[in-house]
Amino acid sequence: MPKVTPPSDLPRGFDLLNDPLLNKGTAFLPNEREAFGLVGLLPEQVESIDLQLARVEGHLDQKTTDLARYVFLNAVFSENETLFFHTLMSDPARYMPLVYTPTVGEACQKYGHILRRPEGLYLGVNQRGRIKEILRHWPQPDIRFIVVTDGERILGLGDLGAGGMGIPIGKLNLYTACAGVPPRHTLPVTLDVGTNNEELLRDPLYHGIRQPRVTGEAYFEFVDEFVWAVQEVFPDCCIQFEDFANVHAVPLLAKYRDQVCCYNDDIQGTASVALAGLFGCLRITGGKLSDQVFLFAGAGSAGTGIADLIAQAIVAHEGLPLEEARRRCWLFDVNGLLTTDRTDLADFQRPFAHDHAPAATLLQAVQALRPSAIIGVSTVPKLFSEEVIRAMAAHHERPIIFPYSNPTSRSECTAQEAYTWTDGRAVFASGSPFGPVTLNGRRFVPGQGNNVYIFPAMGLAIYATKARRVPDRLFIRCAEAVAEQVTPQDLEEGLIYPPMADIFATSVRAATRVAELIFEEGLAQVEKPADLDAFIQSKLFRPEYVEWDV
Repeated sequence: MPKVTPPSDLPRGFDLLNDPLLNKGTAFLPNEREAFGLVGLLPEQVESIDLQLARVEGHLDQKTTDLARYVFLNAVFSENETLFFHTLMSDPARYMPLVYTPTVGEACQKYGHILRRPEGLYLGVNQRGRIKEILRHWPQPDIRFIVVTDGERILGLGDLGAGGMGIPIGKLNLYTACAGVPPRHTLPVTLDVGTNNEELLRDPLYHGIRQPRVTGEAYFEFVDEFVWAVQEVFPDCCIQFEDFANVHAVPLLAKYRDQVCCYNDDIQGTASVALAGLFGCLRITGGKLSDQVFLFAGAGSAGTGIADLIAQAIVAHEGLPLEEARRRCWLFDVNGLLTTDRTDLADFQRPFAHDHAPAATLLQAVQALRPSAIIGVSTVPKLFSEEVIRAMAAHHERPIIFPYSNPTSRSECTAQEAYTWTDGRAVFASGSPFGPVTLNGRRFVPGQGNNVYIFPAMGLAIYATKARRVPDRLFIRCAEAVAEQVTPQDLEEGLIYPPMADIFATSVRAATRVAELIFEEGLAQVEKPADLDAFIQSKLFRPEYVEWDV
């Protein structure tokens, strides 16, 4: 443990044990126990952090459900942040599904029932005019990342109101666990504008404002107050919008993306991880992006965001005009294929409405367009039916099947289905995790096109460089950097993303590549270092206890 001189205001006794940033629990050394009034408050045995980890693992093994494991890990976080992140980073492939998708979906649905110690900031619409004051209640003055939600479109589960707080907490946990962003610089925020979920409004344990959602001008004024309050209270902060409904997500990103440091992970992060997966697919199938026909099941902000980033990547990599690049992308929603004669389209959908005969079903769209890739962002479970997937396989030797909807219960198909219905020819990735599949004596490892490959790396790059803005070019670079790290051995198993067990190294490398572009484009607010790799390494949080020099 590194030796550090304790500050003069370091808490003592129970106050120190109740401070999750400083608490070491049974790992406090004998001289520290004497100096800080801890003798008798802890058992005599001094334990290493790895021994504490073994105890955490023992507790988790005794839990019978993933939700119970989620609750227990949150309790660890509330008591000892260093131990919490040491746990997550010891085996990210094991713990990420517990602290984020798919478990976080159930946690958000039941948040009022499992709430133990409130975390983050709840900004209620009834506190308009006071947002700067409330932001200053947060004890850490140098916040670099806020993940914010209004809880209206949590994963594929809909309006969960204040229960959506589980999403910002989980996202920021992964900023740290997967890319080493220091947790003291992060802040989860929920904008509580009410809920239209009648079940929550009737639940006596619901912890949010009990009123229908505020909409229209009052809603946008409230968000505007929040955005500009952040600029004053935390001037180096990047805002990540998360799980807003399309009707709000698209205009909010359009309004603020060129004014402040912000991005929307559902739009840009999802697009980037999909693009990374497609880069990986092309190493298996051959060809270029512009050779492909992409069909999206779902035409909301995620679908249009992926399509737009694909088109931008085709323009950047292959020099096609933007309109021609967009012609490679087709979208399908509940009312059928997006075509130019439809009168029910939102402005953000129109660039991807093409001149074509109507297709009322997804199967009809597949048969008419013969797409090489089908990408699910619909949150409609089993939408990729056997007929749809077999039609894909009939037209392409290696059809690309991406059921990206979260959580697992909302996935458009399973890995087993995709491989079975294509006789093992599918190039597959999903939003939620699926285990390996054995078919005809061959083992396939399904890739998980999880945004966790993108947003932690983006976060580290932005944190290290103090980037002024987050343009789409950074997300294309991040996708390239992730795809570059897929090995031939990974591809042989059908894996188009780096193994989840290597997520930390993957994220740090991707962050370095994104930081290069931030410096190249003059977006950084720090001087470019001579050794960028060493610079990024110097910014990483490591879950290690300090040894107080007492």
